[in-house]
Amino acid sequence: MSQTTSHPHATAIASTTSVDYRVLRTVPTYEQAQRIVDALSDAEFPVEHVRIVGTGLRSVEQVTGRMTNGRAALYGAGTGAWLGLMIGLLFGIFTVGAWLPVVLWSVVLGAIWGLVFGLISHAVTGGKRDFRSIQGFEADAYDILVEADYSGMADAKLHPRSAS
Repeated sequence: MSQTTSHPHATAIASTTSVDYRVLRTVPTYEQAQRIVDALSDAEFPVEHVRIVGTGLRSVEQVTGRMTNGRAALYGAGTGAWLGLMIGLLFGIFTVGAWLPVVLWSVVLGAIWGLVFGLISHAVTGGKRDFRSIQGFEADAYDILVEADYSGMADAKLHPRSAS
């Protein structure tokens, strides 16, 4: 499976099996994997030949609280107010004279519409999802993979021999 990133110079990520990779290190946390790649970069290793691959992936959903009608209305009003602020500022640019009332009315109307739609969207669930949560992925370990042609150089950059 390949995916693209939002970086303007990035290209699609090729499958890990399309290139011969060697495991340089396996570490338990992503932060440790980042530190190793950063150390390679600091040692002027061509890090474009390195991958960090999470193994043993699992989806994790952390429940953060109960969703009530009041919270649905509050979150909807907040989202609507932000949208109203953006629209109000846009309209305010083209307003001759007092632009502040235009912005304020946009925020108020956005909050009201957001509140209504927040309540409606919560009611539509029919009580089947009365909680809020954050979803993410966790890995058991992270492999730092280096293209086979560069694996010796990468190992040497991480463990330089002391001159004595």
